[in-house]
This record gives sequence, C-alpha cells and structure tokens, in this order.
Amino acid sequence: MTDASPVVPHTKHSGSTVTLVKASRMSLLVAAIIVLFDQMSKAWALRDLADGRIIDVIWTMQFNLTYNRGMAFSRGTGIGPIIGVIGLVVVVLLLLSLRRADNALTRVATGLIIGGAVGNILDRLFRGSGWMRGAVIDFIDFQWWPVFNVADMAIMIGAATMMVAMIKYNSQINRTDVH
Repeated sequence: MTDASPVVPHTKHSGSTVTLVKASRMSLLVAAIIVLFDQMSKAWALRDLADGRIIDVIWTMQFNLTYNRGMAFSRGTGIGPIIGVIGLVVVVLLLLSLRRADNALTRVATGLIIGGAVGNILDRLFRGSGWMRGAVIDFIDFQWWPVFNVADMAIMIGAATMMVAMIKYNSQINRTDVH
C-alpha cells in the first residue's frame, strides 16, 4: 500500500522525527478546546448574568457580565476593528510558527494563545452590528483587577508558558553548544 499523503517538512524533537502535521495537531487541539470552553462560558454568562445578576464565587471573585469593546484593561474603546485585525494577524503568524515549535511545551503554549485569540475574535465578529464591531464578553471579576474571560486566561497562561519554554529550551541549547 502506498502512502498518498503530501510531503510535509519535519521538525526534530529529542532525537525523533515528528511531522509538521503531527506537531501542529497538539496546538490545534488545545486551541479548539479553549475556543469551545470560552464560547460555552460566554454563552452561560450571557444567559445567566444578562439581567445584572452578580454571582459571588469565593473571596473577592464574582461573575459579573461586562462588554469590552476595547482591548486589555478596557483601553482602546472604539478601535475594536483594528484590534480584531491585529488579532487575526497574530493567529496567522502563530499558525505559521508551528513549523518551528520543536517541543511540546511550545506547542501547548501556542495552542493556548491561538485559542484565546480566536475566542475573543469570534466575539468581535459575531456580537456586534458590523464587521469586528462586537464586544468581547468578560465576566470573571476579582473587583481589584480588570474583568476577564476564559480566552484572556488562555492567552496569559500561554504567554507565560511560552516564556518558560523559551528559557528552558534556550538554556538547554546553550549548555549543549558549550564544549
């Protein structure tokens, strides 16, 4: 039986060869799970918190529905379409960067960031009156920090994980380069 699959570039990982498709699969699965969980949690917030209801969770954490037409910390209100386009560009660049993601930690981090970005882009696309004019649904409120959502958490955790991966794998490269 012949393999009719296209030739795909390979990345090296710990001595084994992994195809780009297989390496990307982990990132795309993580991203899909984040988008699903994010959109389900926002649908819940819209359904159960839309009437102004606030749910106290623990300590200062509460669920409190807000609409963010700007970016982080509600800055840039009114430039949602620009933020949305920048988000789309970032997603495309991250997808292209998967070719160089040569370890699982980097692939998971990339998937978290892509999933979070797509979750918020979907809000901008479908929760407004025009292209990219929608508001991002935020509902996790500590009352001493800006209100956020699951997508925002994924982006932040992904960015922190990416930094850890860079430090970890760069230090391993530096140790192996020293003779």
